[in-house]
Amino acid sequence: MSKKGYAKVKGSEGIYKQQNSGKYLAMKKIDSKQHQQSFDTIFEAKQWRKYFNGVSFISPSESEENNSNFSTLKEVWEVMQKHHFPTLATSTKDIWLRRYELLKSIEHLPMDKITPSKFTSWVNQYTEHFKNDEYQRERGQAGRCNLNNELNLFVTIFNWYKQSEQFEKEAILLTCPVKTKHRKLGFIKPVPDKKKQIDLQSAYLFFDYLSPMYRDLAMMQFYCAGRIGEICGIQWSNIDMKNRRMLIKHSSIFSSGDKTFLELKPFPKNKEARPVFITNEIMDILKRREVFKISGNDFVFHVEGSPLNYCTIQLNYREAQRKSGVTYTGTHILRHGMAKLARQVGGGLDAVLAMTGHKDLKLADHYSKSNEDDQKHFSEMVMEHIRKTMQKDDSFQASLENVVSLKNFKKVNNL
Repeated sequence: MSKKGYAKVKGSEGIYKQQNSGKYLAMKKIDSKQHQQSFDTIFEAKQWRKYFNGVSFISPSESEENNSNFSTLKEVWEVMQKHHFPTLATSTKDIWLRRYELLKSIEHLPMDKITPSKFTSWVNQYTEHFKNDEYQRERGQAGRCNLNNELNLFVTIFNWYKQSEQFEKEAILLTCPVKTKHRKLGFIKPVPDKKKQIDLQSAYLFFDYLSPMYRDLAMMQFYCAGRIGEICGIQWSNIDMKNRRMLIKHSSIFSSGDKTFLELKPFPKNKEARPVFITNEIMDILKRREVFKISGNDFVFHVEGSPLNYCTIQLNYREAQRKSGVTYTGTHILRHGMAKLARQVGGGLDAVLAMTGHKDLKLADHYSKSNEDDQKHFSEMVMEHIRKTMQKDDSFQASLENVVSLKNFKKVNNL
């Protein structure tokens, strides 16, 4: 490539990457004339090379669009933002907008033209891009593992489309084009192994390395099996210390960018308030926090009257996790850990549902399922049982004595 600052993209004919901007330059020679155009993604560059005819870019999907009376994905998405987005948390909206970026390459298609085969092509194109050696080198451990988030978002959009009043007539006969095979096709690399259910000993070791306020926050999260936003949003007006009853009714919402506090949502994730019995341990935390009560401020956890920022919580948690040496990361490990403990002590999923507030048995099972530590524990129990059985069973010992080793067998038979 003669152009300075560009590098050939391996395995992609006629496509080059600009080293500084990261943009892709696609080149195509038609009738002895060289054509070129710059794109943000390698997928767009490949599409241009495939369908550019020397005058205009006409893909098969564009010609199909002219033969349909259905709304395009883009039109459905815009109507969904207008009517459904006001009911969502700010952080959820930010996440959905970010995940929609890859779907923009098919947003011009009418909904009836987004077929399973179209999704197969879409998945294959992006899987190829994210498996590219150059992308993997640039992203390293932060590289993509799959396309599940985008596929899930499309399913969410499609389900809203089917149920909405705005599109109810045209959507009635359509079925979702995302199939089980698309999630398999969208596999890029295994999800990194991460221990999510902190055990009891590790939890208390972790607490020891936190500063007092964040220790109380983490312990409250653990005892309530709560989401971090719910614990940050606990209000004094929802606490009845006399009758030992606390209501998890609000949730702090944080910016998806800088992770700072945005707003106090008047309901938790499942939109249902959850009562929590105030145990002696929770009572001790509340009494310590009562000292920091400020007139006109209803937050139990705050810094000089200001709601907690998630970025600050992350910094404190990460530092304590590093110093304590526990093999767990993140804030959600405390909710998973208590869910697992509730299942062990309570003996079933009912205990998990009661502690976490989940309404779905599948989710409760996911949060409290067996892990590597359980495998170790139960395998040791099983092997100990085998050892004791072997020692007690005389016939088993006798059978062992009658076994001729291969070495002795060879000696006897001169082999």
